[in-house]
Amino acid sequence: MAKIMVSPGKYVQGKNVLDELGEHIGELGDNILAVCDPFIRKKMSADIEQGLSGKQFSLVEFGGECSHSEIERLKKEARREKSDVIAGFGGGKTLDAVKAAAYYLEIPVVIFPTIAATDAPCSALSVIYTEDGVFEEYLFLSSNPELVIVDTGIIAEAPVEFLVSGMGDALATYFEAEACSGTRKENIAGGTQTSAALSLARLCYQLLLDYGLSAKKAVEVNAVTEAVEKIVEANTLLSGLGFESGGLAAAHSIHNGLTVLEETHDKFHGEKVAFATIVQLILEDRDPAETQEVVTFCKEIGLPTSLDEMGIVDPDEDEIMQVAEASCAEGETIHNMPFEVEPNMLKDAILAADNF
Repeated sequence: MAKIMVSPGKYVQGKNVLDELGEHIGELGDNILAVCDPFIRKKMSADIEQGLSGKQFSLVEFGGECSHSEIERLKKEARREKSDVIAGFGGGKTLDAVKAAAYYLEIPVVIFPTIAATDAPCSALSVIYTEDGVFEEYLFLSSNPELVIVDTGIIAEAPVEFLVSGMGDALATYFEAEACSGTRKENIAGGTQTSAALSLARLCYQLLLDYGLSAKKAVEVNAVTEAVEKIVEANTLLSGLGFESGGLAAAHSIHNGLTVLEETHDKFHGEKVAFATIVQLILEDRDPAETQEVVTFCKEIGLPTSLDEMGIVDPDEDEIMQVAEASCAEGETIHNMPFEVEPNMLKDAILAADNF
């Protein structure tokens, strides 16, 4: 199987880069459909209009759910406006809907995340939900976004919990990529792992350890420092490249399993992934010092390290077995681990991680 690595066509990051949006869109197109979630439209519409000066554009509001009906609505808007580029401004569901609409329309897509809470902006993937917000399917896209532009000034104005969640999501990147490095299972890009992907995943982890706490402290006062720049890059670019081209393993499957318990539904994606990463390390029987390093990092920046901190108070073994069975379902990425993982084995790892 061929080694494959994918990435966005262009990645731009820095304070006030929104002002340069039209310049970076360049020759991608001249007529842009700009899709904003309601909060971002209210707060940033004037800034977006200024960033797109020199381009023809239409500003529309995202409907709130990345559903097939919302994607169809955005496609109709783009056709009506004769748009040759579609741009998304906001959080994950807005960006996923925009990526999907551009995919079906076969036009370029520009992604402008306003939080650094996940590694989704750079990926060729959209998560589709029903109109009621129930997960429906993954839509695998034919290419990554043509342009991802991240204004760290805007990221620093968002609640710090989003940045911390992004660090939780990014925390799994290296450990999952390393687990996949020996199995040579197919990655999301459709091939096996390159050395570059594993190296970028390792760099992602090192930046989290070195700059995570400093970045959190800076964003608490809405400041943009070099530490913030490094962590935004780790959360958005490095983690995105790492998971898509390096591979996913146990941590994200355990995240999915945790969602069967209603108590976890108000937790951010990255919070669940962080605890799931600790479970993966226990499952692998990693050096306790390495596991302690991860736990210490999580405690330092405020990520959960126990079931109680995940909202799961006094769980019984049956509940944890439900999580384990869901995590080990057919098709889950836990089967990319270099050894067979069975539900009983995973249940014990979850309980051990909780008590570490």
